[in-house]
Amino acid sequence: MSAVVYDLREVRRARYAVAAVFAVHGAVTGSFATRVPWIQDHAGVSAGQLGLALAFPALGASVAMPLAGRISHRFGARNALRGLIALWTLSLVLPSFAPNLLTLCLALFTYGATAGMADVAMNALGVEVENRLGRSIMSGLHGLWSAGALIGSAGGTLAAHLGADARVHHVLAAAILTVLGVAACTWVLDLQSAEDEEPPPRFALPPRSALLIGAVGFCAVFAEGASLDWSAVYLRDQLAASAGLAAACTTGFTLTMAIARIAGDKVVDRFGSVRTVRSGGVLAVLGGLLIVVSGHPAVAMTGFALMGFGIAVVVPLCFAAAGRSGTNPSLAIAGVATITYTSGLVAPSAIGTLAQATSLVVSFGLVTVLSCGLVAFAGVLRAGDRDRPKVSAPQTAGSSRE
Repeated sequence: MSAVVYDLREVRRARYAVAAVFAVHGAVTGSFATRVPWIQDHAGVSAGQLGLALAFPALGASVAMPLAGRISHRFGARNALRGLIALWTLSLVLPSFAPNLLTLCLALFTYGATAGMADVAMNALGVEVENRLGRSIMSGLHGLWSAGALIGSAGGTLAAHLGADARVHHVLAAAILTVLGVAACTWVLDLQSAEDEEPPPRFALPPRSALLIGAVGFCAVFAEGASLDWSAVYLRDQLAASAGLAAACTTGFTLTMAIARIAGDKVVDRFGSVRTVRSGGVLAVLGGLLIVVSGHPAVAMTGFALMGFGIAVVVPLCFAAAGRSGTNPSLAIAGVATITYTSGLVAPSAIGTLAQATSLVVSFGLVTVLSCGLVAFAGVLRAGDRDRPKVSAPQTAGSSRE
């Protein structure tokens, strides 16, 4: 992208704009997740078939993510994000209209592909804004994604409680979120590729640096996926907790993740990415040990809370480090995103398979071991702590343009 000078007011406005895009992206996910039971009934698929279909969003994202950089090169960052976020919000309607397994798989593949491309584009712009501000904002952006997901989930829960048809719900939600997402893109940075800049390849392996950074993200997302999907089951089956207390554990874990991400930027600015992730890894390991040795629900819930606090900022910092790790930020971010998406797909089934062969205690022992990877390999995120250029003070004669 061409080097364009923006004044401080423009960059701050761009920060709020990309934050709104993150929230919209999360709201789509929350809106979909709460209506999965309705979609399953409408498509007439079994639990096993639904599990197969739910693998297709990650597959679609993995295939499409590398295309985001080329789209941004061709149309510019602002137009690319505007188009991709619109495709993502509109794709919300597809799964609820699917009448059978085949169409549901195709709908979810498209849903995942648009999600992944929009994810790469908005993270790349988030890293660019962070560079220009000279301070961490990526953790807060991902915190707003979590907040958006909670809002979308609340709307979906209300719609389900009222017995609303998911097709009607998703059409209305998609229309509102499309307007909000497209409007927010008006103020994001309008980065353009230089005329002599080579377009990125349509498909290419991510750079080695992105693979190492992605490995750290893999450990964090594995712990996140395991905790989200299995924390309630762990409390119910291992510690004989009530259904309400078990559900509260999952909700508490989600809230600790959101709070830690929103507050995480100040910690990163003070201590740097490496020390923050290493310290978070220690918390995650401590939380994992409490989960494994717990004999009481309160101890396990404390462990899950520590796990949430420990891993919350890791993925945002992985994206930030990837965006500053080489000459092609979009390709590096796509590589990290693909690895983390894969981890989120693998974790729940891996925990279940291991638990069936041994026990859930052993499964969360594995989560604890992987959390040690955050402590051991946090140094690969050092790219996220490079000196970042500050933007200029507000100009009185108008700001510079492309």
